[in-house]
Amino acid sequence: QGRILEKTGLCSQITFGRYVRQGRKLGLDPKLFIQDLQFNKVPVRVYQPKATSGGPKRGILFFHGGGWVFGSLDTYEKVCRYLSKESDSVVVSVQYRLAPEHKYPAAYEDCLSATQHFLQHLQHYAVDPARVTVCGDSAGGNLAAAVSQTLAGRSDLPRLRAQILIYPGLQALDFNLPSYQQNRGVPLLFRERAAFFALLYLNGDALHMQEVLEGSHIPPDMRLKYRKWVSPDNIPEEFKVRGVKPLGPTDFIAEVYETVKRFCEPTLCPLLAEDSVVHQLPESFILTCEYDVLRDDGLLYKKRLEDNGVPVTWYHLEDGFHGIISLYDYCGVSFPSGKRGLDSVVNFLKSL
Repeated sequence: QGRILEKTGLCSQITFGRYVRQGRKLGLDPKLFIQDLQFNKVPVRVYQPKATSGGPKRGILFFHGGGWVFGSLDTYEKVCRYLSKESDSVVVSVQYRLAPEHKYPAAYEDCLSATQHFLQHLQHYAVDPARVTVCGDSAGGNLAAAVSQTLAGRSDLPRLRAQILIYPGLQALDFNLPSYQQNRGVPLLFRERAAFFALLYLNGDALHMQEVLEGSHIPPDMRLKYRKWVSPDNIPEEFKVRGVKPLGPTDFIAEVYETVKRFCEPTLCPLLAEDSVVHQLPESFILTCEYDVLRDDGLLYKKRLEDNGVPVTWYHLEDGFHGIISLYDYCGVSFPSGKRGLDSVVNFLKSL
């Protein structure tokens, strides 16, 4: 439908996609105090439980998913309300700038700026400075990982207690990992769309998408350098039983690399951060779904964190698909595995 509207000149696919994904306004919640504010000029929505628990609460910075292109405060309203009430936490949902209008690093900079502001004003929200977590799903998981890495070495702000990464996208070097091959046509995120969104975020357009999908955008020496972190060899064998086709090397195209070389920056692809950064990261929670092209990004990051001595809680939805958390109570419908995934996040938060 979006393509039809685009061809007729009525609106773009992205405009149409944003329209159909927009959440509807919810009424007041008797258990929460909700207000729309700005943190360093970044729009945020703050959810505060009304019930007093006798001390400072946990704080959660939530970065929504949507491929850096879609999503809003309203889209994730039900998810944020649920997290706040069930974990008795103050939740700050961040409305970062979206691509393609605002290219990388706009979304990352907004999330970092809002996080820094919150960490500097925790007392105002009665939040325990020792229990602040960054959390995000999909592209939001990417942003949470990037913000966590940036703040890991900072001594002028309270240290993050944890990072929660829900089926995060963490690299754009290899779109042929086992999970990309196995789930290339599985909703809600097709293999081609994953590359499309990454390119829109990086450059504001999807030029050279085919070359990126084939792997022609990374120089051989760089591919060799990152192979220790981005490789099917680091994926447990149990995740290859659904079939994996070995792929030969593709021809490197230098002009394509010139347009996408920032894919090698950890603030865009956190899986590529050096060990010296990764080992400083806080306790982590990673949720993956079996039927998701981004499954292996989560598995590879889990291994990197564990190899660097970072405690990791991993929750795998064997019957889950990409985006299932965002569909919690969507138009009155919920997927049982999505509810299990959301509750696993709540249980992790309660343990902090």
